Amino acid sequence: MSETFTTHIEQPGGQVHSGSGDFYSYTVNVGLAEQEATTRSPRRIADDQLRLLRQQFVDPTGMSTARRVLHGSSTVILSGAPGSGRTAAARVLLYEVQRTAGIFRELLPGEEEGALTGPGLVGAGDRLLLNLAEADITQWAQTRRDLSALRKAVLEQGAHLVVVMPHDGGLESHLQPYRADIARPPAMEVFRRHLRLHRVPYEEFRLPAPALDEFLAEQPPMEEIAHFADRVRRARAAAPDRDGFATWCKNSRAHSAWRKEVADCVATLCAAPQRALLFATAMFHGAHADLVHQGAALMLTVHDTPQDEMPALEGPDLAQRLTEIGAAARPDGHVRFGKLDYDVAVRAHFWDHMPDLRHRFGIWTAESTELDDPHLSAELRTRLVGRLAEQYVRTGRGLDLALLAEKWSSAPASRVRLAAAVDALACGLRDPRYGRSLRMLVYTWCKDKPLSGNLAHVLLRACTDVIAPTHPDQAVTRLHHLARRERGATPALDALCRLSATSSRLRRLLLDRVTRLSASPTIDARLFLRICDPMALTDPAGAAHPLIDEKGVQDCTVTGWSEAFTRLPQAHWRPYAERWLHAACVVDSHRDRLLFLLVDSAGRNGSTLAALYAAARTVEPAAPGDRASGAATTRLLLQKISTAQGLHPPAAPPSRGTTR
Repeated sequence: MSETFTTHIEQPGGQVHSGSGDFYSYTVNVGLAEQEATTRSPRRIADDQLRLLRQQFVDPTGMSTARRVLHGSSTVILSGAPGSGRTAAARVLLYEVQRTAGIFRELLPGEEEGALTGPGLVGAGDRLLLNLAEADITQWAQTRRDLSALRKAVLEQGAHLVVVMPHDGGLESHLQPYRADIARPPAMEVFRRHLRLHRVPYEEFRLPAPALDEFLAEQPPMEEIAHFADRVRRARAAAPDRDGFATWCKNSRAHSAWRKEVADCVATLCAAPQRALLFATAMFHGAHADLVHQGAALMLTVHDTPQDEMPALEGPDLAQRLTEIGAAARPDGHVRFGKLDYDVAVRAHFWDHMPDLRHRFGIWTAESTELDDPHLSAELRTRLVGRLAEQYVRTGRGLDLALLAEKWSSAPASRVRLAAAVDALACGLRDPRYGRSLRMLVYTWCKDKPLSGNLAHVLLRACTDVIAPTHPDQAVTRLHHLARRERGATPALDALCRLSATSSRLRRLLLDRVTRLSASPTIDARLFLRICDPMALTDPAGAAHPLIDEKGVQDCTVTGWSEAFTRLPQAHWRPYAERWLHAACVVDSHRDRLLFLLVDSAGRNGSTLAALYAAARTVEPAAPGDRASGAATTRLLLQKISTAQGLHPPAAPPSRGTTR
């Protein structure tokens, strides 16, 4: 992997930062910008995640009532015991809503979205999840006080809201009609649903299995049932012919007993090559033997272990060495331990009992993703990083994943190394315990941190792929800070434009940020021209009215155009003005307002107004139809320009092409 993508720090030229503190800029290789253009939209990512959840879902008791309440009032408050699947039920309810506009998003009181009563919080057709399952008494009491205002906004916007309330939390009488009690679905049905999704034939898992009965009798949470079903799938894959369903379930129950056995194994295997092979097998578990072999050799290199001087033909072969650690290569060449989830115990042992080597485990993982082997797929690389990240999260070091991602993104970095950095940060962002803290850290980095190496690319991908699908407002904020710091290629700005295009509410939010909260007026003037799309502003997109009819949006538009006219050269803003004028030709119902906002932004500046008129004359021949709309637009613009200058509107000038 010799291909690299570099990013470097440079001081910005000109007065572009009016706030306090240092201001850093970065330049991103065009190759990365092109790569970003092919990524899936956050809305598509969120819908795909919800679709998969719906496929796995078994209706709990009370789900039909919840659907009826949500359909009738656009709001439902779910109550249920922990482990009953109430959060999954909330997501499924929102996925099932018929939607022509809006986006799915989670509301997080106390974070950047602001209070639940904030203006503009709800967009047309939005599907909102307010998960307060772990809220304390104070937070739940405040939320109940705000629910009436939130419900009013939901109804006005044709949106839908599902609230997950704390277990045994109080609920006033006026909110009781929106309550639906959720109880655990049949555990066996949940287990079998997951097996069916794993394509395990029904005739195999309908047989009795004492270990399964013991497991389900413990009333495990729905998530644990899903994990158990996955272990059964893997046990079946390891021995589909030799063992039956009862044995697969028994092996799935035994996974927690391997920790002591692994400790005894490591104590027995004293040689560095043996331990390296054990670690590599656990990390590459299920991969081809060639990768396991290369991974073991790389581990010795990373640890500066002298190579064995014994000739290769005289030493034990790979099959024998794997047998020594309790593993073997299957007929397809893929290596597995003989005991289910033994690899999990091995990884945990190395991490827990060799703390001085943890930083080297990180180095090994990063370099392993770059191994030149045809068996190393992108999926396997992601799995490899996830196995390392699991140790960070399991031992309370989730925030350190951000530091790991930063280290891996240091220049020079290959494409796969950057992907590994993104995967590491994503693991922390998706974890319920660390997601909020890491989102705040990403915010700080996007805003203020010197973006050395390719860290900007990693932050960009974290915003678009992980944060935006569930917290789009926070993604807008972070991408905006990244876009302000771009020089040359503009992948963050491009991603910001794509994200704002998914929702009128997000476009309104971004317009407000670049005009009212501008800390870098010249940069934000350029951003404004990119996001202030006249066709999007005049399209209702499922709402009761288009954005351009809103007073606040009109104010933002005037401010934004005024800044663009003042701070940017005409050569930069004129193409955008021509697009605006072309939209005035196309959208007859909003022609007058589009032209008024444009002229109002120019004020009494004669050169700007003259440039707008010249732009209109350029657009006129390209207007749709027989150019009549173009001529009408030019005449109306000239009238407004004359009015702005305190002149009487002159007679209409001859159209281009008219004989004089």
